Amino acid sequence: MNKQRVLFLCTHNSARSQMAEGFLRARAGDRFEAQSAGTEQTVVNPLAIRVMAERGIDISGHASKLLAGLLHEPWDYLITVCDDANERCPFVPGRQQRLHWSFEDPSRASGSEENRLATFRRVRDQIESRLQSWLTETTEVTRAAPPRRPGSCTPGGAGAPRPADRA
Repeated sequence: MNKQRVLFLCTHNSARSQMAEGFLRARAGDRFEAQSAGTEQTVVNPLAIRVMAERGIDISGHASKLLAGLLHEPWDYLITVCDDANERCPFVPGRQQRLHWSFEDPSRASGSEENRLATFRRVRDQIESRLQSWLTETTEVTRAAPPRRPGSCTPGGAGAPRPADRA
């Protein structure tokens, strides 16, 4: 069985995209090949590693990757998980579907470690919930319909942010 390839894109590839990649590998690694990348390269945030470990998912071996290094590969899905990456609207050759899931940047949380952990946990839970919904939708669509045509980054095209995504 050919696995569908999913690329999660964020600005720094340090938290949201890393958590999304970890969840997809753990929940549906038999159906999907998941990777993540950023428009800028940093390091995986230790708090992201910690809150994912609370879910039994080890992302400590993940590394921050640049989108440019993955552009040559074909992707069935490009999923942006931050508004900045969505606004940059990269063109990825071979990409079939582009989705945008807007999540708060937990790396910007301030205050005590407990306050920052609470933010990371909240975002982790939102990513997990959104991913689970998407997996259910994807399974239903795969059974019921032929493949969709590739989206575009043109205003109003598939992949363009909807008004609700901008809020």
